[in-house]
Amino acid sequence: MRSLRLPALLAATTLVGAAGLLAVAVPASASSATVVLNEVYGGGGNTGAPLHNDFIELTNRSAAPVDLSSWSVQYLPATASASSSWAVTTLTGSIAPGGLYLIGEGAGSGGGDPLPPTQASGTTNMSGAAGTVALVNSPTALTCKTVPACAADGSVVDLVGYGSAVVHEGDADAPGPSNSTSVQRGSGPDTDQNGTDFTAADPTPGAANEAGGGGTGTGEPGPLRIHDIQSGEWVSPHAGDSVTNVPGIVTGLRTSGSSKGYWVQDPAPDSDAATSEGIFVYTGSAPPVAVGDSVLVSGKVSDYYPLSSGETVSTTSNLSTTEIGTATAIVLSHGNPLPAPVVLTPATVPDTYAPDLGGGNIEDTPITPDRSALDFYESLEGMRVEVDNARVVGPSNKYGEQYVTTKPDQNRTYRGGTEVLAENATPSGRLEVVTANGADLGLDVGDVLAGATVGPIDWSSFGGYALDATTVGTPQRNHPAPVVAQPAGTRQLSIATYNVENLAQGDSAAKYQALAQGVVTNLAAPDIVALEEVQDNTGSRDDGTVAADQTLAKLTAAISAAGGPSYQWREIDPVNDKDGGQPGGNIRVAFLYDPSRVSFVDTGSTSVDRSTTGTQAVKSHGKAALSLSPGRIDPTNPVWTDSRKPLAGEFSFRGQRVIVIANHFDSKLGDQNADGRFQYPEQSSTVQRAGQALVVHQFVRSLLDVEKKAEVVVLGDLNDYQFSAALAVLRTGNAAGTGPASLTDLITTLPADQQYTYVYNGISQVLDHILVTRAVRGINYQVVHVNAEYTNQTSDHDPQVLAFTP
Repeated sequence: MRSLRLPALLAATTLVGAAGLLAVAVPASASSATVVLNEVYGGGGNTGAPLHNDFIELTNRSAAPVDLSSWSVQYLPATASASSSWAVTTLTGSIAPGGLYLIGEGAGSGGGDPLPPTQASGTTNMSGAAGTVALVNSPTALTCKTVPACAADGSVVDLVGYGSAVVHEGDADAPGPSNSTSVQRGSGPDTDQNGTDFTAADPTPGAANEAGGGGTGTGEPGPLRIHDIQSGEWVSPHAGDSVTNVPGIVTGLRTSGSSKGYWVQDPAPDSDAATSEGIFVYTGSAPPVAVGDSVLVSGKVSDYYPLSSGETVSTTSNLSTTEIGTATAIVLSHGNPLPAPVVLTPATVPDTYAPDLGGGNIEDTPITPDRSALDFYESLEGMRVEVDNARVVGPSNKYGEQYVTTKPDQNRTYRGGTEVLAENATPSGRLEVVTANGADLGLDVGDVLAGATVGPIDWSSFGGYALDATTVGTPQRNHPAPVVAQPAGTRQLSIATYNVENLAQGDSAAKYQALAQGVVTNLAAPDIVALEEVQDNTGSRDDGTVAADQTLAKLTAAISAAGGPSYQWREIDPVNDKDGGQPGGNIRVAFLYDPSRVSFVDTGSTSVDRSTTGTQAVKSHGKAALSLSPGRIDPTNPVWTDSRKPLAGEFSFRGQRVIVIANHFDSKLGDQNADGRFQYPEQSSTVQRAGQALVVHQFVRSLLDVEKKAEVVVLGDLNDYQFSAALAVLRTGNAAGTGPASLTDLITTLPADQQYTYVYNGISQVLDHILVTRAVRGINYQVVHVNAEYTNQTSDHDPQVLAFTP
């Protein structure tokens, strides 16, 4: 979806040449067979004027588009004095064969209707009765002020003098117009006789001349319709071809972002369900049309792929969008009814999101609308669709994006989201909605867009197919209140995990206060909190700083100020720039603990470099213990390359020893797009996470070998699902998840509709986990939803908390 967060279309860099555009200079003394002046009106805003602005209109009489990007239109008063000069209005873009190009000029002080959409604009106030207008293939002001001098100037493509103008073509001026009439070209060839070629009639900007002149805007449709361009294939068979006069109705405009343009849809569809009747027209600037215009579009067909750094069209996993670029349009008429939208009901979209092609490219298969949601939406690319009373399943963001579901009963969470419950099982009802101009609706999961939300279908690398809303339903705010955890009992030890999303010392006081309130109120002030994404003291500034004491001091002070415990902390500074995350941030995991409730057992020599020396399982007083506490687990193992190292710590609670291992596994960056063309997508990051899981599993096994009933809690942001291979390895030591489990993943003990800690692109999912060994009993476990479902987030993760009696 090129409206948001995407680079401008590549076609925008090839306005000249790639589409076969011409730039032809025709002297005014020769008959013009290319671009000519078609209509001139200077009465705008005067008494009795039907229009508020003056205008000049061009038409292209040739069979090819003409590039106007270095051209201008210029005006000279009827009786030019020595001090008179030509007023210049520069042009941009191009004009299609048979097309019209409207240039708005100065406004009068009176009333009148506004002009239809213009392709260029200036501020020249022209006379309504007499003057000279020239079309010039240069932006440089003319100097000629006589008929012979202007006829000899090779930059003048066409010229019209009207009324009593001194400078004109031929033997006489065009007939004098008035405040209510314009000078219009007739239907005959250009004879370079203004008195013959033009007449006065009611002004018709952007439409057929009342005088019946050439370039009337009623050009004939070309040989191709939109469904021919879209075809039943994912990539247009006409990609790279120039097309002429493709008919359609303008259904929506994109006026912001780096990919400005508009959608058109053919009101006369074919009978093939696989061929879309809509298409995006890329202009790169403010669209020169209005919704409801009937247009004939000319330009070059392309399939646009959004590319990340280092990607090429052949390597990207993104899908493309078929569009017409370097485009011009003939506006035939305004205010036409729009084609009826396709109404999306719970039964409309297939239940399968994407077909299993063994990793193959879906673009190598025909579009099969009943096969999958990807196929279905591709068959509607660029067409208007409607979803009614749509429930929000992914909160709004600053880009004007939110996600709704067309299948309200599909994998519904207990708070209104939609869950992923198996690998490669994206809920097919999930659909992105993008507001016009990126307006932020401030919607939370569980809210509803009441009534109809309507707009054309586009594709986004940030979340699959999207509805670019021209009509947005009325927000109905139903979002549930944030979860407040049940406090632990006096004899229970409570342990939480919380990804605090790149927490830096320089973050706002508001973020620290919100995090503190979440810990104190929503998590009920746990005895131990494992934190992920704690940055060093200078945040993302890559200056060699690795210490995070200022960051942690600021957080613990905020918690204390919010009425919470006076937490102490333990962490190990990483080697600079070796733990991944935001460059320069040196994120790490850390422990907070309440010293009034629990003691941290510090073990091992203080001279050991704990960032690179791993802790080991040892026996102490017959119990499993750590050689280094706090300590890292096998930190030099290659599985931790550019990734956070687990932090292990011993705690003593009411005389009982508990070992806690905080983790932040490798992220899913680098995986193929789950909404893209390779299905099912390759998840290359899984290999590293599975390796990390095995190292942690083996460490837990070493503790259990020392003490069978060791109470071990493994927790953190593991960046993978409860049903993933990485979690199977962590629990059992193998990806199949077979054999006895050393750890129980507590998220799997909740009802299915509560198994999520994160919402990404409208999908509720599990990334954060708490796992325990068998000796951990009497468990009370809760996921505390305070962030992921809300548009106003302190972090993008929801914390969770475990309470048990050691």
